[in-house]
Amino acid sequence: MTTYSIALNFEDGVTRVIACDDDEKVTEAAFRQKINLPMDCRDGVCGTCKCFAEKGRYELEFYMDEAMTEDEAEQGYVLTCQMIPQSDCVVRVPASSAVCKTAPEAVAGEVLGVDRLSDTSFGLRVKLARPMGFLPGQYVNVTVPGTGAHRSYSFSSAPGRDEATFLIRNLPGGTMSGYLSDRARPGDAVTLTGPMGAFYLRPVTRPQLWLAGGTGLAPFLSMLESLAAQGCDQPVTLYYAVTRAADLVELDRVQALADRIGGVEVITILAAAEDDHPRKGFVTNHLSADDLRGGDVDVYLCGPPPMVDAVRAHFGTLGVEPANFFYEKFNPTEAEAAAA
Repeated sequence: MTTYSIALNFEDGVTRVIACDDDEKVTEAAFRQKINLPMDCRDGVCGTCKCFAEKGRYELEFYMDEAMTEDEAEQGYVLTCQMIPQSDCVVRVPASSAVCKTAPEAVAGEVLGVDRLSDTSFGLRVKLARPMGFLPGQYVNVTVPGTGAHRSYSFSSAPGRDEATFLIRNLPGGTMSGYLSDRARPGDAVTLTGPMGAFYLRPVTRPQLWLAGGTGLAPFLSMLESLAAQGCDQPVTLYYAVTRAADLVELDRVQALADRIGGVEVITILAAAEDDHPRKGFVTNHLSADDLRGGDVDVYLCGPPPMVDAVRAHFGTLGVEPANFFYEKFNPTEAEAAAA
């Protein structure tokens, strides 16, 4: 018997990853793991359990046209009461996690170490009590030891491992920054709650354009790790924009992953006038209509709100609309991210 991982993405941004056997229907596996997906008949008749499969292979057993049409099935819609997976899958559920009687998962961990990558960023390494399922690009809430606070950070590591890593901006006066700067010790207890977020890597079926601003590189590190493990036959262009040369952290890791994947071009940009660099200014100074390949491209963007707003406006001036545009803003006040 083979067991597959099924990522259930709820409409409130919560993701739960469940195990589903190769002879088991998704609704049955979810119920076994105390998640009540919407359903009524369980026989492929009512359509109550209709969801959308974003990724993966599966079989659909009997269902009636009144529950789901052939056109819907061809588009990727599924009845989870009749869906039997043949690979890991990602399923979008048109209901909130609360309605399905579930919630973000809390996983205990302990600090392995803190790496001061530059004056403006830290690397946090956490040992998990058990591997945590998430989609490359998603974020999690991390408790700040010694406080009652938590902060939201994207994973910079691959899913399914017992060690998680994060790329964190050093914000003077920040709650997490203060902990990482002054008090962090190996063995400190932390709790990770999630995963969450609509910013995650979809199936790569066309060229990719990835835009990272500062520590917005974190989710792309997770995405690169995923592509390095599974392979990729599409070209990927990663723009990595920071203020100063010292802020170009994790560049060796990025390039090593790019070399493993093949077909990945890494382009760095510096904003500071005093630093010498082949590309200066902002990412919008260097993005052209050629990067959008006539619209045949998936765009992923993660950075501070001004960068996100500037890129969105810039695309309007280029007159080319990408096939897909996924973006996530993060705020310098250590507030939670907002994805679209």
